[in-house]
Amino acid sequence: MLHVAVAIIKNLNQEVLVALRPPGSHQGNLWEFPGGKLESGETVFPALQREIHEEIGLWVRKAYPFIKIQHDYGDKQVLLDVWQVTEFDGEASGREGQKIQWLPPTGMKYCQFPEANRRIINLLQLPKQMAITPQFEVFSQLSVYLGSFGRPYAQAVQIRQKQLTHDQLLDWTHKSLNILNGCGPRLILNGPFTLEEDLPHEVGLHLTSIELGRLQASVGERSRLVGCSCHSSQELTKAEALGFDYALLSPVAPTGKYPDKSLLGWSGFEELAANVSLPVYALGGMKPSDLRLALARGAAGIAGVGGFVKTAE
Repeated sequence: MLHVAVAIIKNLNQEVLVALRPPGSHQGNLWEFPGGKLESGETVFPALQREIHEEIGLWVRKAYPFIKIQHDYGDKQVLLDVWQVTEFDGEASGREGQKIQWLPPTGMKYCQFPEANRRIINLLQLPKQMAITPQFEVFSQLSVYLGSFGRPYAQAVQIRQKQLTHDQLLDWTHKSLNILNGCGPRLILNGPFTLEEDLPHEVGLHLTSIELGRLQASVGERSRLVGCSCHSSQELTKAEALGFDYALLSPVAPTGKYPDKSLLGWSGFEELAANVSLPVYALGGMKPSDLRLALARGAAGIAGVGGFVKTAE
């Protein structure tokens, strides 16, 4: 299997750098995320630095694991070791004569990429902010709450209502979809994996750390977004192994729920998140102004309970 280091490099507009593969190469004339194969005895980060400098002319200063993808093309098997670059120097150019461009993740659907890149593209469209609902007694309270998301910076809302039954959760989810009517934030339902087969395809599913602990089989590749809550290195490792799309890691900063002694802090968050190839959100005491810091620490974004939606950008 060919081991390939792949870089996700973003500019200040959150556009991602892509390059066009040479016509005579494997998967030629398709767009790709820059990178290249590891040489004998080489580890991933040095390989990433070397390949990006050779191909694009950038010096990668800091990067974090993002996702690992194995794919069989029939004539070739690849392991894409994808890293999110958070610091780099230089100006991008096609040093091997290849075309390059900066693309927003939503614009990638108009370009042709190798099949193995599909999951990368999907994960690049993860929201940077996830609001988590407080507990509501009746649906009308959730309806009012969802009405406050009719602004462009509202990216995702996780419906977390532990008091509801299976059928009530599905009922509230369908009603929420009707309220949003295709506009506003992405909906994610917090509940057990048994809900998965009954959920509308456009609704994501989020498992608690307890549900993660019970799960033994991979969640596999599916059309819906599937995430989980984690509080330790062991839980993050299991989430990665079972194929989750993302994880929430907490507690990062002080909240009413967690005493100071249990906090990860940013250094603890960075250390744990850097040890898994999985998009990880910072949760616990997050404010909109923490978004830039979280991204610089390798986070996929930030999450919070209540009206936590406004972007720092």
